[in-house]
Amino acid sequence: MREDDRIIDYYTPGTDGELSNSITQTWTEQAIECYSINCDCKKCSLKNGNYSFKCQMPKVIDVLINIVGKPNVQTM
Repeated sequence: MREDDRIIDYYTPGTDGELSNSITQTWTEQAIECYSINCDCKKCSLKNGNYSFKCQMPKVIDVLINIVGKPNVQTM
């Protein structure tokens, strides 16, 4: 099999592009990390996870800031 013939599974969220309420209610460790690196995926601890989905964390960060406010990253 040639490299171009590989089958790649790509998963899209089953939420029609809407964010889940469960991830937009409180600052998680991953959300705080993303916020503290200014959503720079090159600096993310998950960057080598080979996930087959597009990261939604920048959208989550925006919602969290609007709903909960900015995190206190100095205590984390």
